[in-house]
Amino acid sequence: MTTYYDTVPYDSHPFPQSAMEHLEALAFLFGLEVPSPATARVLELGCAAGGNLIPFAARHPEASAIGVDLSPVQVAQGMAAIGRAGLSNIELKAFNLADIDASFGQFDYIVCHGVYSWVPGPVQDAILRICSENLAPNGVAYVSYNVYPGWKAREIVRDAMILRGGPRDTPDEKLSYARGMLDFLEQSARADSVLKKTLEEAMPIVRSASSSYLLHEFLEPCNAPCYFKEFVARAGVHGLAYLADAEPSTMFVQNYGDKVRDPLLRECGGSQVMMEQYLDFLVNRTFRQTLLVKQEQARHIRYKLEPARIRLLEFAGVFRADSGEALTLDAREQPCSAIQGRKVTLRVPVHKAVAHLLDMRYPASMSVPALIEATSALTAQPPADVEAAVLAMLEELLILGALRIRRTAVPAADAISDRPQVLPAVRGASGLASDAGATANTCNQWHEPVVLTLLERSLLPLLDGTHSHDALAEHLEAEVRSDRLRFVKDDKPLTDPPAVKEFARQQVALALDALRRKALLTA
Repeated sequence: MTTYYDTVPYDSHPFPQSAMEHLEALAFLFGLEVPSPATARVLELGCAAGGNLIPFAARHPEASAIGVDLSPVQVAQGMAAIGRAGLSNIELKAFNLADIDASFGQFDYIVCHGVYSWVPGPVQDAILRICSENLAPNGVAYVSYNVYPGWKAREIVRDAMILRGGPRDTPDEKLSYARGMLDFLEQSARADSVLKKTLEEAMPIVRSASSSYLLHEFLEPCNAPCYFKEFVARAGVHGLAYLADAEPSTMFVQNYGDKVRDPLLRECGGSQVMMEQYLDFLVNRTFRQTLLVKQEQARHIRYKLEPARIRLLEFAGVFRADSGEALTLDAREQPCSAIQGRKVTLRVPVHKAVAHLLDMRYPASMSVPALIEATSALTAQPPADVEAAVLAMLEELLILGALRIRRTAVPAADAISDRPQVLPAVRGASGLASDAGATANTCNQWHEPVVLTLLERSLLPLLDGTHSHDALAEHLEAEVRSDRLRFVKDDKPLTDPPAVKEFARQQVALALDALRRKALLTA
């Protein structure tokens, strides 16, 4: 397996659903008090080149992080990136996770993304053992894995790909022959067959996914899905209890309509695990991201959301009217698009005010008291008159999955300062150099991968809080003069100095606005 991971490295990038700040907020939402990420000890199992762990360490210099991975090649890549970023609070180790014992110490957060289903049974047991023995008493573990029933159909696709691609020598050959098998089946399967329906679901994924994803998901030696209920039972053997899903909107039965909600509430007798197992069948779920805690913590978990806890969270969101017009503070119905493609229809002035305020400040977060005060000012109503409506709206949007939450304010800028600033680890990342290609990825303050243009990357080294907008424009002018950057307008390169000067000023304004919306400028 070490050889396989060295030859076919995982894409190493941030997974926002596994961010420690997100796990902290979810634990708090459901009744638990867990350690602050700012000073937490974090362990990642299967860290690859550190793309998910390094940004956390960069955001929280007082925290400490350890990542282990079976691939020395990827660990070496990650340690080189850590050195370039100048981080001293993170270490990656080439290590068999099954050998982790008590000497590793205890961790406030343990993250294991994209590993559990793809390793043999004894290693799965080791993962759960570590999540128990090496987890602090009030810590949170995150484990992602493939699940049935959705993977029942995908196993047909995987078996077909392995049949033709498995015997080949190189990863590229394996994937090429495997794709050919699926093309053959797609052309030959009967229109009314189970195979045809399975391929209709799988082929868009196969055609759009990266080679790395396909090789690991469909052609890796191990891929062992399980039912959610089985996973929770295995975790229970190791002294762990189910807390929540990293995408909490999937947990709430009210999101599935009255015809689903009422029968399941009667059937499941208050068991959250049974409720979610039924829902997995209903939606044919293929993948889960489960949060686990020590069994001693289970008695404190509350799945009924409490207004007192909602009031202590930070919220962020995007709300754009489908018509393209601004939100109006009246009773006119306005359908909107929110985060993750969620659809929300706003009809009440207070709700529209909340949506407007969150959208205006995004990607910065807002506290509930600040939202109540600002909503009161916008609607010309006393704070006491809007508070209940604001809290009820936030709860409804939380259940729907149309908001992002944190326990503490996200240090993303809600406006562009005179001397903009970006985290040092982002400014100095080698993968963002101008010679790295037309576009490159980095991680923002919400632990999301974001794409940066060449012009945005050209400005990054200067975004240290000391350069004015004029200085940034002068830098772009110098880049154009040295031919490291080209300005093109109306399909023609700009060379006239006054035109270049004016264009540089415009581009600085556009780039800074884009960097702010991408949650890269710090408050």
